[in-house]
Order: sequence, then structure tokens, then C-alpha cells
Amino acid sequence: MSDWMPEAEAPSHEPAEPAPLGVGRTPTGRAEVDALLERLADADHLPADGHTEVYEDVHRGLRDALTSLDARPAAVPGPPGPAAAPGTPSAYDNTHDHRS
Repeated sequence: MSDWMPEAEAPSHEPAEPAPLGVGRTPTGRAEVDALLERLADADHLPADGHTEVYEDVHRGLRDALTSLDARPAAVPGPPGPAAAPGTPSAYDNTHDHRS
């Protein structure tokens, strides 16, 4: 048997190239949210120190999307409830006191 060993490669101290993590993204059906989730793929092509900007951007967008779900729609101008026939007092007509 020989004592000859192949020469080992010197370890590289250079950072590895960015590589996709392979994390699947399931569509939600909400275009705004799906676009934000797809934005996460941008981090796959950046070095680790570039991930923070992408993650913060996506987090801000998702937070805004969730906040918008809590917002109440603006009131539509107009009479409250069904319109009464002309000359008929409505439930909202407080101009006359009808007590006996």
C-alpha cells in the first residue's frame, strides 16, 4: 500500500455565490399579497447582507395589506335608508313632534 495522498485543495475564504433557498410560495388569490410573496425571490439572488432590505419591504407591504382589511369603507353620501314618498314623514324626520 502506498502512503501517497492526493493533495487537498486549499479552503477558499471567499463567500459562496448566492443560491436560491427553494422555498415554495403558494398563491393566496390576492394579487397584492402574491406580488409581495414573489418579491421574496429577489433575495435568492442577493448576498445575505442584501436580504434585509427585501424582507423589510415585503413585511411593510404585508402589514399595509392587513391594515387595509381593518379599514372601514367610506360612507356613501346620500339619505340614510330608503327614500320616503314626497309628503310622507320618514323615520329620520325630526322637524315635528308627533306626541299627543
